[in-house]
Amino acid sequence: MDGNSIKAILFDLDNTLIETYRAGELAMQKTHELLKTSLALDDDTITNICDKFMQKLLQQKFDPAAGRSTDEIRVGHWEDSIKESVDSCSTPSLAAQCYYMWKNGRLELLKLSPKISDLLKQLRRKYKLLLLTNGISQTQWEKVKAVGCESFFDRIVVGGDYPEQKPYPSIFKVCFDLLQVEPQDCIMVGDSLDTDIQGGFNAQVRATVWVNSAGDAVPDGSVTPDYTLSTVLDLEDILAQLN
Repeated sequence: MDGNSIKAILFDLDNTLIETYRAGELAMQKTHELLKTSLALDDDTITNICDKFMQKLLQQKFDPAAGRSTDEIRVGHWEDSIKESVDSCSTPSLAAQCYYMWKNGRLELLKLSPKISDLLKQLRRKYKLLLLTNGISQTQWEKVKAVGCESFFDRIVVGGDYPEQKPYPSIFKVCFDLLQVEPQDCIMVGDSLDTDIQGGFNAQVRATVWVNSAGDAVPDGSVTPDYTLSTVLDLEDILAQLN
């Protein structure tokens, strides 16, 4: 690494700055209870329905099908999950209730902790900050609005608004151009080795910082981050080394 100072920090959002996994789990617990009350089925069957929905969600492409909104598609995921698990007639009303209970419940729980808010305020006095998040455009912008994090960043880039997302270099080029910086002026901070760290490596940023709250080992064959932290709150220690 050369002696030039870092000028910009690119942050991932989900499970880096906000606890999306945890919020989703809590929202799903409430949805589980709604299904159990509505269908009068055992916990295993209800869990199976919820698991099917999550599988469909993970397999969903970033671009919604022509003529259907993301919400409509995801209500359909719930309806299909119920039909595949329960021998009953169509349940569009219940499917919609499940989806909006899960969606709105998750959004209500998403927030920046006071400590992370303070960290971002301090960092922005010294660096340009950009939020770079993968996902369907509607979904990610809803999270950004729910969290209220726009004021903490110079720019926000949602991958679903572009042809390619992390780890492709093209989305990072968009970020560099928006901030008017070079790759070596930046670090990438995120929780995903496959998208955040691999993406930073592909884009040739100065350094990659893996937020590894679970304390997992880097899997064989995976890209190796330059730095690993258990929490993003320790980022200033890394910046002190780099500068």
